[in-house]
Amino acid sequence: MDKTLLSILSGLGGMVGWGTSDFFANAASEKVGHNKTLFWSQIAGLFLMGFFLFFVSGSFAISAPLLALTVFCGIMYAVGYLFFYKGFEIGNVSVISATINIQVLFVIAISFFIRGQELSRLQVPAIALLLFGILLVSVNFIDLKKGSLALLTGVKETLIAAVIFGIFYWPVNEFIVEQTDWILVSFLVKLVAIGVVFLIAKFRKQSLSISKPNKKLVALIAAVGIFEAIGVLSASFGQAYGDGIIVTPIASALTIVTVGLAMVFSSEKINKVQGLGIILTVCGIITTAL
Repeated sequence: MDKTLLSILSGLGGMVGWGTSDFFANAASEKVGHNKTLFWSQIAGLFLMGFFLFFVSGSFAISAPLLALTVFCGIMYAVGYLFFYKGFEIGNVSVISATINIQVLFVIAISFFIRGQELSRLQVPAIALLLFGILLVSVNFIDLKKGSLALLTGVKETLIAAVIFGIFYWPVNEFIVEQTDWILVSFLVKLVAIGVVFLIAKFRKQSLSISKPNKKLVALIAAVGIFEAIGVLSASFGQAYGDGIIVTPIASALTIVTVGLAMVFSSEKINKVQGLGIILTVCGIITTAL
């Protein structure tokens, strides 16, 4: 298969997987909190990763240096998602989903300047469009008119997550999966992340148990983890065999899926400025892949 086509298809898989997962994650975080949502959803995703590892890959070989980097990725993955799901817990799903896309700017910059991957002429104005779209979505313009500048609720946490994902997770993950089995790396990252969330909860003396879980809640949290794992597997496959500079922007168009599901099933409301910002953000992301 053509490398570019493979990258595009992998990016689309990441977009659908993460977009659907984020929609469910918003609902789960509001019900049980971001810590519990992340912990139990990651366990659900780990089972899917384990299936692929044992029945599709079967490779358990990884060098010590790459293992150390994988552990680092797992820590960054966990911390990033704790901030991201906190944004979902307290913020607007459409706004949070659009804001996380700023991670793609860091990934493209590192891919271009450090890893030597090519950047097309269209991607330069696309990045500017993306930044402007995120600005429209993230800034509270009502307060701005009053003379004060404030980010919408949950945006600060999401921006921190975007920096962690864009600088410390995805570029390092791409470097690793290019040199060893991408399914094994995805499995180990998720395993480490579960351990990190558990240790953080214990340090903060926070309970991870869910009181009186019902079938719908269990299914909801499981869906978060399974769709998120699909997104990770698809994007990691694209990074291993395609170009991350193409995979990541397309996968980051997950806003299309998340907002679409929110508007259909949750009656999510956004104002005109935010709507324009989301449209520009999505257009910017899609254009970066041209």
